Amino acid sequence: MNKIANGKTPWWWVPTLYFAEGIPYFIVNNISVTMFTKMGVPNGEMALFTSLLYLPWTLKPLWSPIVDIFKTKRWWILTMQILMSLAFILLTFSIPKPDPELIAASQTPISMFTFTLILFVLTAFASATHDIAADGFYMIELDDHNQAKYVGLRNTFYRLAIIFVNGMLVSLAGILQVVFRGQIRFTWALIFYGLAGLFIGLWLYHSRFMPRPTEDVHTKRTLTEVTSELKKMFITFFQKFDRRGTLIVMLFLLFYRFPEALLNTMTKTFMLRNNYAGGLGLSPQEYGLANGTVGLIGLLLGGIIGGILVSRDGMKRWLWPMVCAITLPDVVYIYLSYSLNSNLVVVSSCLFIEQFGYGLGFTVLTLYMLYYSQGKYKTSHYSICTGISYLGLMLPGMLSGYIKDMVGYRMFFIIVMVCCAITFAVTAFLKIDPDFGKKEKTSQE
Repeated sequence: MNKIANGKTPWWWVPTLYFAEGIPYFIVNNISVTMFTKMGVPNGEMALFTSLLYLPWTLKPLWSPIVDIFKTKRWWILTMQILMSLAFILLTFSIPKPDPELIAASQTPISMFTFTLILFVLTAFASATHDIAADGFYMIELDDHNQAKYVGLRNTFYRLAIIFVNGMLVSLAGILQVVFRGQIRFTWALIFYGLAGLFIGLWLYHSRFMPRPTEDVHTKRTLTEVTSELKKMFITFFQKFDRRGTLIVMLFLLFYRFPEALLNTMTKTFMLRNNYAGGLGLSPQEYGLANGTVGLIGLLLGGIIGGILVSRDGMKRWLWPMVCAITLPDVVYIYLSYSLNSNLVVVSSCLFIEQFGYGLGFTVLTLYMLYYSQGKYKTSHYSICTGISYLGLMLPGMLSGYIKDMVGYRMFFIIVMVCCAITFAVTAFLKIDPDFGKKEKTSQE
């Protein structure tokens, strides 16, 4: 294992840092939906407010200069970790206890969770700030060679956070709910207590084992200078192509994942709602296994294979097969909504197919953002691209619950399939270098 100048090998801190980066994101955006569903919050209200939780990740490029100017990246990482642990502790006290009849009828008003939502927003802002600091710390501590060397390690542990949250925590919540005889509030309180303890542990660990890079110091630039640089960064972002070309790129970033934006929350509620509400009625344990484990394996395999194919033949060669992969497998939800087949093998197989396709298709979005971000402000422009992409997830997602409540799950999933045409439309006008993504081209550069 290679040691950096200060003697701390990246194996001591890269895995835990990116595991800590992934957990709060999936807690805020996935666990919140699962918890609200089990506590009977209507789809419309839930989709609206949980989609708004994407906003901090959408806007994080705006306050990234603050992280750069004040204190060190290490300080921001440790501070955000302890702040998130405090937020998780407060969350245990914020969870209301709705009437069982409201839960059964899925009529629990979202207003009962006002303080809970505020704490989720606080966690989201802390998590987004942690992301900025962690990525900055990674680039400061490691040289270009080691950044490339350990990128697989950081991505692996970020994805392990997905398994931990969507698989293990959701399943654990289901087990605890059975053990404590349906006490949903107490169950989720225990989950958040556990998360608070985990982040206190991560804070203690990183306080001891994270290195102190010599370059991780207060910037000498003033706020005015940084603001001016930020202005230039945004101006150049929209000047890479002519107006028509820029408009095409923005539409692509916003709408490439339009079907996913509609599905993101509603698939979770569909899996967990009872049959009389049009759902499959899976237990949290079953849902955790099917989506958080089997589905994630499909996602990872799709992403790996997508990267291999593009590396071999270039992005342009595989563009349309991957666009089909991210859209057409969504048809599995139409099958499930009509059959209401809750057999775990069947459900897991459907989710594997859908997530495998998504993993393949997401390669297109990731690589195109890299393609568009080339130039002086590469890192910042990529961050803006991701922010616009998150905005594209957030806005349709805010309406998805109301659409579902108007038409039901079956028609909703049909509408989603029709909306796949939007993905095809915004992709059709892209101009891509035929050699972009090929290993041979990269090696020459």
